[in-house]
Amino acid sequence: MDQDSELRGLLQKLLDWEDAHVSFDSAVDGVPPEVRGVQPERLPHSPWQLLEHIRICQRDILDFCRDPGYKEPKFEDYWPSTPVPPAEDAWEKSIASFRADREHLKKLATNRSIDLFAPIPHGSGQTYLRELLLVADHNAYHVGQLVAVRRLLGNWKS
Repeated sequence: MDQDSELRGLLQKLLDWEDAHVSFDSAVDGVPPEVRGVQPERLPHSPWQLLEHIRICQRDILDFCRDPGYKEPKFEDYWPSTPVPPAEDAWEKSIASFRADREHLKKLATNRSIDLFAPIPHGSGQTYLRELLLVADHNAYHVGQLVAVRRLLGNWKS
């Protein structure tokens, strides 16, 4: 296998693997509705806020990678305004949206017509490789927070 194919395959796996940490899918599995909007004492975020933040940021990076008309949101737009999901189905819709966007990012990673090392034309020097690594790193960080919050709420299986 050539180095380009190897790199693209690793990037695709990186977006949802569980080798060194909990995956997004494991972290969101089994969170009951009564826990989703609870903020543990002295922590700034509920499971809902973390889930939505992960989804929003991943979508933002995906949009940046593929939309020449991309406009960066304000900082406060990256977090939901309340700790509680706004509707009964919001949790599942957020998960589905995250998964769909993750698939688009995986396709971007394996699209050989995209030079991973090339600057994104409408960016300011960012490369596709940088953005894919950024989204994987950001997701892993906040997935870890989600697991910690679930542990504090007594909703994590060891």
